[in-house]
Amino acid sequence: MDSGITVVGTGQVTAPADVLRLTLSVGHDAKDVAAAVAQVAERTDAVSAALRDQGVAEKDIHTSSVNVYPQYADSMQIAGYRASHSMTVSTTDLTGFGRLLNAAVGAVGNDLGLDGLQFDVADKAPLVQQARELAFAQARQKADHLAGLTGQTIGAIAGVAETYGHVPIRAMAAAGKGMAPGFDAEMAVTPGEQTIEVSLEVCWSWA
Repeated sequence: MDSGITVVGTGQVTAPADVLRLTLSVGHDAKDVAAAVAQVAERTDAVSAALRDQGVAEKDIHTSSVNVYPQYADSMQIAGYRASHSMTVSTTDLTGFGRLLNAAVGAVGNDLGLDGLQFDVADKAPLVQQARELAFAQARQKADHLAGLTGQTIGAIAGVAETYGHVPIRAMAAAGKGMAPGFDAEMAVTPGEQTIEVSLEVCWSWA
């Protein structure tokens, strides 16, 4: 065993969410691939335009996935094709969920799906720094305590390893439940707080 002491310190910092991210999908079935892709492209443009009309900047709408796959009949023969386009929409209007979703539903009706809703913190750097400082303070406190128990004195730091964690708050998706009528624009979603956690493994040599 190396001469010295190794401890782990953990620091946590919470902050209110300041960003809302929606993952919306547009899907369409058709007899051939070209028609399915063309219809999805047209409907995706309609959703993007509706969101921009609600004040969402173009840079805050981006593609997250595109899929095209065959659909099979009971005989296992190809009966048609389904194309889908998923997009992530970011907004700082944390109360705008119902309004944005209604705009998207109004643009494409039942071809729209809501695949996810997530609250987040846009700039995590200051929070990570605070959590790191708390983690180091805890590690130092542990090291001093253990050194005192063994009658030793800690010296220089021999090594540091960091682990960072962040768990954004996600809400349950509501896709596939007949979206054409639209959601109540007053539907409430709660942003809550985000937790940033940093763990430091710190090694001290004995003095």
